[in-house]
Amino acid sequence: MTKTAIASTTEAETRTFSVSMVVSGVRCGLTYVILPFLAPLVGVGSGVGPWVGLPLGIVAITANVFSIRRFWSGNRRWKLPMAVINLSVIVLLLVLVAGDLSELFG
Repeated sequence: MTKTAIASTTEAETRTFSVSMVVSGVRCGLTYVILPFLAPLVGVGSGVGPWVGLPLGIVAITANVFSIRRFWSGNRRWKLPMAVINLSVIVLLLVLVAGDLSELFG
């Protein structure tokens, strides 16, 4: 493999990981900061959180799974630490998705 191919693979892995973390962060920011405090100020009801959080949580989990798959596609030095980080975020997101589902259908 050439240095250019290795660099582009590493850039793609980094981009995938970064996107998965940003999506997860946006989901948490919306759920815990923006919707609870700012939504009532603009007249949006309190039941909006789960309707926004659920799709964002699913997208974030999917992005984290793609990140894990990208790192494990080859013999990467940081694949185990990245998998642990991504799996930890997935577990936390699953808890949030379960909370959203219980709010919507419970």
